[in-house]
Amino acid sequence: MTVTPDPRTTVVVITRNRRDQLLHTLDRLAALPERPPVIVVDNASTDGTPEAVARLRPEVTLLAPGRNLGAPGRNIGVRHARTPYVAFSDDDSWWEAGSLARAADLLDRHARLGLLAACVRVGPDAEADPLNGMLADSPLGNAADLPGPQVLGFLACAAVARREAYLQAGGYDPILFLGGEETLLAYDLTAHGWGVCHVPDVVALHRPTGGVRPGRPAVQRRNAALTAWLRRPLGVAAHHTRRLAADATHDPEARQALLGLLERLPRALRSRHPLPPPVEAAARLLDTAEART
Repeated sequence: MTVTPDPRTTVVVITRNRRDQLLHTLDRLAALPERPPVIVVDNASTDGTPEAVARLRPEVTLLAPGRNLGAPGRNIGVRHARTPYVAFSDDDSWWEAGSLARAADLLDRHARLGLLAACVRVGPDAEADPLNGMLADSPLGNAADLPGPQVLGFLACAAVARREAYLQAGGYDPILFLGGEETLLAYDLTAHGWGVCHVPDVVALHRPTGGVRPGRPAVQRRNAALTAWLRRPLGVAAHHTRRLAADATHDPEARQALLGLLERLPRALRSRHPLPPPVEAAARLLDTAEART
């Protein structure tokens, strides 16, 4: 398939102190046949990232809020974008040639589609991420007006969103900052009536280096519990917290997660908006499926 420049999708990238990786990613994005406009949101890098981007990639729109916003830095990029669709990359990921055009075609054809979760290929050999199989086997099934199985989760650097839907749902919540932030956005998109589904023909390429960042598992556990307090019934949220507290007696990462949860819990309670019953039913169905694995 021949792909020509496509004006429908902007790529938003957040970064912090990974200048060389980011420049490599920007080279890959610049080589895409779709020629997407690219917005980089720099989360207060101190390694010369903004200066390098301005010097070596002047065609890229560089936004520097002056502090580390974490995942909500993407919200600034989306607000700045002027295209109907927005794709997301991290500073170690980019898109397979033609995928952004395929995603835009699907968003054009499916008016309720708010976000599509792409297939993720990892590492130099482009091996399938295990998440792909989980999304493809989603127990939520297919809807007639969506191009793939419905999901309530995705990988942030492998998603293409309808800008209108993303902004209506509020984007990424600052309470979570970074790490496992996608589920809350999927909940909010679905609660607003938008569809979230997996499309394996749209492919993101992920080249992580350096392994799991220190403290990341604790942050992800903290954010899973916070997401429950923000949107799920109190019994579900309490269950998450009891399990975390029990693990904290012998697991330092769980202890760190629990402390982070307690620190943010008052703010989460002030922002609490339980899911509509149909979305909560879908979330419970996924809980049941996860418990069986």
